[in-house]
Amino acid sequence: MSTYERHLLKDQRIVSKYKMQKIERKHLTLRTRIKRLQRKTNCFSKISPMHDLVIGLYINKYEFQRKI
Repeated sequence: MSTYERHLLKDQRIVSKYKMQKIERKHLTLRTRIKRLQRKTNCFSKISPMHDLVIGLYINKYEFQRKI
C-alpha cells in the first residue's frame, strides 16, 4: 500500500471490485483478439517492434474506433 501512498493522493485511490473486473476483462479481450500474446505458435513473432505495432493497431481500432 505504501507504493500507492507515494504516487497517488488519498482521494485518487479507489478500491473497487467492479473497476478491477473491467480492467481484467479488457486484458482478457486483448489476449484473445491478439493470439500472438498467448503462446508461441505460427503467429508468434520474435521481433518486439512487431508486437508493439500489432498492440497499437488493436488499441486504435477497438478503444478509439479508428479505421486501420
